[in-house]
Amino acid sequence: MDLGHLQPPLPRNEPVLGYAHGSPERAWLRKELARVRAEPVEIPVVIGGERLFTGATQQLRAPHDHSFSLGRFHNADAAQMQRAIDAALAARSEWARTPVEQRAAVFLKAAELLSCRYRQRMNAVTMLSLSKTIQQSEIDAVCELADFFRFNVAFMHQIYGLQPESSRGVWNRMEWRPLEGFVFAVTPFNFASIAGNLPTAPALMGNTVVWKPASSAVYPAWIILQILEEAGLPPGVINFVPGPGAALGQVALQHPELAGVHFTGSTTTFRRMWQTVSQQIEPARYWPRIVGETGGKDFVIAHASADVEALSVALVRGAFEYQGQKCSAASRAYVPRSLWPQLWERMRGDLAKATMGSVEDLSRFMAAVIDRRAFDNITGFIEHARGDDSCEIIHGGDADPTRGWFIEPTVVLTTDPHSRTMEEEIFGPVLTVYLYDDDAWTETLALVDGTSPYALTGAVFARDRAAVNQASEALRDAAGNFYVNDKPTGAVVGQQPFGGARASGTNDKAGSMLNLLRWVSPRTIKESFDPTTELSYPHMG
Repeated sequence: MDLGHLQPPLPRNEPVLGYAHGSPERAWLRKELARVRAEPVEIPVVIGGERLFTGATQQLRAPHDHSFSLGRFHNADAAQMQRAIDAALAARSEWARTPVEQRAAVFLKAAELLSCRYRQRMNAVTMLSLSKTIQQSEIDAVCELADFFRFNVAFMHQIYGLQPESSRGVWNRMEWRPLEGFVFAVTPFNFASIAGNLPTAPALMGNTVVWKPASSAVYPAWIILQILEEAGLPPGVINFVPGPGAALGQVALQHPELAGVHFTGSTTTFRRMWQTVSQQIEPARYWPRIVGETGGKDFVIAHASADVEALSVALVRGAFEYQGQKCSAASRAYVPRSLWPQLWERMRGDLAKATMGSVEDLSRFMAAVIDRRAFDNITGFIEHARGDDSCEIIHGGDADPTRGWFIEPTVVLTTDPHSRTMEEEIFGPVLTVYLYDDDAWTETLALVDGTSPYALTGAVFARDRAAVNQASEALRDAAGNFYVNDKPTGAVVGQQPFGGARASGTNDKAGSMLNLLRWVSPRTIKESFDPTTELSYPHMG
């Protein structure tokens, strides 16, 4: 029972620790890395709070050392997916009636557990299972995920505060009801923060969820689920069903009680999911909310007035951090010819510092790509560029799968702005650069806008404010997250709400109130204190 107008704590972005030599966090991390290595994990399916060890297991291997197994997880099948849906539907009524402050407390506690007691456990698991450096893991699996938990509570409070005006004798009010049915959350491998946000954002708003994590990222998802359980999340609110996407997805997407889909992944997969849902509209009870953040072919365009040093760092970090396995990664760059000699000289120096190796060597800038499938896809693009007369590989290009899925940071220089590596999403450490004539600035802006079907992130580098303004206008629809003199990656919850349009998704902006609004169904209530008893109006007199 709510006996006060409760105000949640003011959210603040979780500080990123540095892990410098001699720091306490570095020593703590070392202990957790050793612990995770020494203790193979056995991850079950979790339905209605019950652990199910199905026997259909799959190994969890470190991408940078694929001979090393971190343990295994149990796959769900179609029957268990149906059980998970039933558990979510059974839990909905009680969870939807749970007072707002009680729901909020679960996720605020989860943020505290994650950023304190579980911090280095989460980092160690993310580093070893996803091949993230400590910098990439810290900002993603700890800080951004804690930010999602805390800021979403604040956004929820803002939403519940959106109330209509009332005329004299009338009290108008708005209820923000959870959706009927269940929400199906399908999460990617590359960001633990996204894996944690996609099921919990709908759950915070009173919905119950069936969560299918990416098979290559089950371990970090398992830690997140354990944190949520310790924070007091009731059984059945979020049901954990790792397993084959096609088989499990068919059961969920064709279910008549499907209320919504919260997805991050490939554009192709999202289109298939949307088609499947649309084909089931006739027997469905609801119009499902379909929210997706998908691919990107993210750009950096430099003006002749750009700061070369800042541009170089943005390109190297933006293209090669986490091996380019970010939907926001810089993948195509447009550089004026006059700037290129100076820029390339600086980039060569920065690339020399972009060392590659095991994430357990904290001196490394980058590590391995996620698995064999990704390795083959990315090296296929590199080989295509090697055989394309319009392209020249000017840095990197080598790959070695012997121990781990290692691909060198690769820079391709092209004379064709429509070459394959300029147009198609690669999702790996490949940056293609196109040089344009300095007097073709306006035409190049149009080229950037028209080249890609995606519209996720992009950046302009220029000291000239007129050029910045012109780029911002010309590229208004080309990126849902647009950066001025900064790399196109690294959106911060509460500061840069994230999402793109066109083939990049529904642009529902994770990290803002806009996303949470998708998981509620408002009800307007009008109460009259002295209702009229006269049928006639004055004009009828």
